Amino acid sequence: MATVTQQEVAPLHKQLNITINKEDYLPSFEKALKDYSKKANIPGFRKGMVPAGLIKKMYGTSLFTDEILKTVDKEVFKFIEDEKLDIFAQPLPLDFNLQQLDVNNPAAYTFTFEVGMKPEIQVPDLSKETVTRYKVSITDEMLLEEVERMRTRYGNMTEPESAQSDETVLNVTFIETDADGNEVEGGIRKDNSVLVKYFKEGFKQNVIGKKKDDMIQLSLEEAFDNKEAEAILQDLGLDSAIGKHFKLLITKVGLVEPRELNEEFFTQLFPNEEVKTEEDFRNRVRAELQKQWDAESSNQMQHTLYHTLLDKTHIDVPAEFLKRWLKTQGKEGEVKTEEEIEAEFPTFLNQLKWTLITDELVKKAGIHVQQDEIRQFGKQQLFGYMGMATMGEEQDWVRDYIDRMMKDRKYVEDAHNRIQTQKLFEWAESQVNAVDTPVSKEEFAHLNEEHNHQHH
Repeated sequence: MATVTQQEVAPLHKQLNITINKEDYLPSFEKALKDYSKKANIPGFRKGMVPAGLIKKMYGTSLFTDEILKTVDKEVFKFIEDEKLDIFAQPLPLDFNLQQLDVNNPAAYTFTFEVGMKPEIQVPDLSKETVTRYKVSITDEMLLEEVERMRTRYGNMTEPESAQSDETVLNVTFIETDADGNEVEGGIRKDNSVLVKYFKEGFKQNVIGKKKDDMIQLSLEEAFDNKEAEAILQDLGLDSAIGKHFKLLITKVGLVEPRELNEEFFTQLFPNEEVKTEEDFRNRVRAELQKQWDAESSNQMQHTLYHTLLDKTHIDVPAEFLKRWLKTQGKEGEVKTEEEIEAEFPTFLNQLKWTLITDELVKKAGIHVQQDEIRQFGKQQLFGYMGMATMGEEQDWVRDYIDRMMKDRKYVEDAHNRIQTQKLFEWAESQVNAVDTPVSKEEFAHLNEEHNHQHH
């Protein structure tokens, strides 16, 4: 009968010594030999009639080793289960000497494993934590800006004769030239579209009034401000605007005609809702804006809670064991160096710490994720990709898509983790003392930038 003993190497770090006797593995080895002899296809013998002695001579060492290792694994995990050892990752074999195994002289063999034990953790009492919840107030200016953006986004494209305003869209071809306007042989030639408002104020006079097939000579430095110049440089595959000259051939002049604020437009944006007047529409847009900014505020608060939990939860870990385990996690055939392990370890430790905190809080909050929630998540994700509002009644094609996704183990695990994380943070938000603090969108953006800077 196999025996297993344990000894402590360091805090949370144990060695398991497993001794198996020949009666533990010989029956399964002999069965494996018989099974193999029935399936073996060896020239000169009918299938299933190969002598066991020949099979043992040809494949015995390999089958012997496999059966011993299977037996050892079974005994190790049985011991871990019986003793209720809560371990990290998998047991690590320590100095396995497979040369000691002799198929012709079965004997007792001893193997040693290392295991890292999970610590008990105490998460901070969130009811004693005070955090700021920023509340962005929707101003009339923000509302007007959003309404105009929506009117333009859903507007009708027209083709005026010439460029007359900042909102005119020019479809152009950038043609590389020298400083004198001569086309560079083999130079850049690239189609693009540019709003008139993207040109520098001092250069716009060269653009206003231009028509289809007109040509504009420019240098990127004089024509565009930094932000617009960067986007154009990226599109043209250039690193710098210095000394770069182009002819702009206008291939089309376009202008978006903003939508009228009428019931047809309101219904298009908010179907199945009672939005009939301009006042209804503005109230609905204001509510949608508030919802978006509240979500941003919630994200920022959740980020604060994440660092509060991470910073205020002390967790001891078997560092040396985990570093050795990390060393085994490289690509097949690769062994990570000590320097690589030391560089990766702090990030790995934070991720591990957060996993332990999450497990503890999920138990504490009684959080569960149901199959129906995963299906609904997939449905929302599908319609989000398609830019559509979620339908009330599930259509056959939607049901078929979700059924396929529910068979994808990786997708289901990812969806489960994302839903669980969202539920966890919603629960955490409900536990803390949140102080609502009104701010402008500019103040919020600045505070968010400072917050992110502190944690990177």
